[in-house]
Amino acid sequence: MRLKELFPHYDFCGVDGNVEISGIAIDSRRVKAGDLYVAIKGLHVDGHDFIQQAVKNGAVAVLVSDTQADSGRQVAAPTIIAKDARVELSRVAKVFYGDPAGGMKLVGITGTNGKTSTTSFVEHILLSAGKRVGAIGTLGVRLDGKPLDMPFATSTTPDTIELFAIIRAMSDAGCEYLVMEVSSHALALHKVSELRFDVGIFTNLSQDHLDFHGTMENYRHAKATLFNLCDVGIINHDDDMRDFLLDFAPDSCKMLTYGMDGGNYHATDCILQSSGVSYIIKGQEIAVPIPGKFTIYNTLAAYGASLALGLDAKIVRDALANMQGVGGRIQSIPNNRGISVIVDYAHTPDGLENIITACRGFTKGRVITVFGCGGDRDPIKRPIMGEMAGRLSDFCIITSDNPRNENPADIIDQVEQGMLQTSCEYQKIIDRQKAIFAAIAMAKADDCVIIAGKGHETYQEFENGRREDFDDAKIAQHALGNIGG
Repeated sequence: MRLKELFPHYDFCGVDGNVEISGIAIDSRRVKAGDLYVAIKGLHVDGHDFIQQAVKNGAVAVLVSDTQADSGRQVAAPTIIAKDARVELSRVAKVFYGDPAGGMKLVGITGTNGKTSTTSFVEHILLSAGKRVGAIGTLGVRLDGKPLDMPFATSTTPDTIELFAIIRAMSDAGCEYLVMEVSSHALALHKVSELRFDVGIFTNLSQDHLDFHGTMENYRHAKATLFNLCDVGIINHDDDMRDFLLDFAPDSCKMLTYGMDGGNYHATDCILQSSGVSYIIKGQEIAVPIPGKFTIYNTLAAYGASLALGLDAKIVRDALANMQGVGGRIQSIPNNRGISVIVDYAHTPDGLENIITACRGFTKGRVITVFGCGGDRDPIKRPIMGEMAGRLSDFCIITSDNPRNENPADIIDQVEQGMLQTSCEYQKIIDRQKAIFAAIAMAKADDCVIIAGKGHETYQEFENGRREDFDDAKIAQHALGNIGG
């Protein structure tokens, strides 16, 4: 594709628009011959500082932001100057990959907690309806329920170039529907600004990611921008964000609500059991074999989205009745000791409260909670999570999560400040494996051990991005086996 085809409205006076572009890159180290290098100012490094290296590695053209225009003029390559290179990148990626989402129906899901579960629920319902379905999110990239072989290490929402490459591969494989988690980072950084969602879902908002957004106001505004990109919005009636979102959403987005206290999709006669949940909606009984009040909310969101996509309510009901648990989300570890061992991804105050409350509802004995907080992330929530866990649990073990570039002992001490505000007994064990072993060793019949924070993750992250294999579920199974489980 020629450069001028990527930038049809650009004045190519003095710039060779006939240069052939064979790829796009934002990392100078990954530039290949024929690439367009997009210089982006990131959180820690500025891509404009690496333009020379990108050209040396084979970049045949460069895209820069107008505030850094001079940096692009220092190289012997055609340079496109945009108001904001990051915003322009989304448009360029869409053009380069041939608008791959144009023939699909898209569902985008945002919120602090529940994105992964709700994505899985919508995906499962669509698959049950016989649709070709793609999914993108924390659990990876899937097509028709199977991992899609793509050479990308993905975050919740992949980088712009990776995202459009993935959608292109899905489109080429005949994908009809795409269900994806949309993080607040992705919205704030314009990763999805060139996508149009048939349905957008908002689950809830609680404190998280303030290391990136700075304030809760910025955080909630980032989440809300999803509905600028949607035809239909499905939002949580019972969340404090409801009125803000209803006021924020443009007239072009039809807004619907779901909840247990009211809404267009209002659940009544709710029953919470250790084996799952059930409720009535629009005269129809919904039963889901996954416990927890949050399961009601997440399945309500999926129900509303499915109907907005035109699916029959009976198909939705039957699909939810056959839904299996989502890996790392209230995942039960089988054993013969009569104790409940639950692995969950809860890593925010609200998420921790939800999982402990859910387990408290079916636990006859003590609730023992093992948890920590990640390094290089919002430190304000650490004592809040300590207080939350201490107030709701019978015993806690504060341990290491993903310490990254911080001292894990310092993180634990900050969590402890919140724990000290409660009367809960607790221990501090830095080594996460020892903490899990200790919790399971002290558990008796009818007790519940919650291992929170990492869920589906199969690693611990340390300094400079170093990762070591670590799987909470496997460690728990090992601990249960070692003590007669």
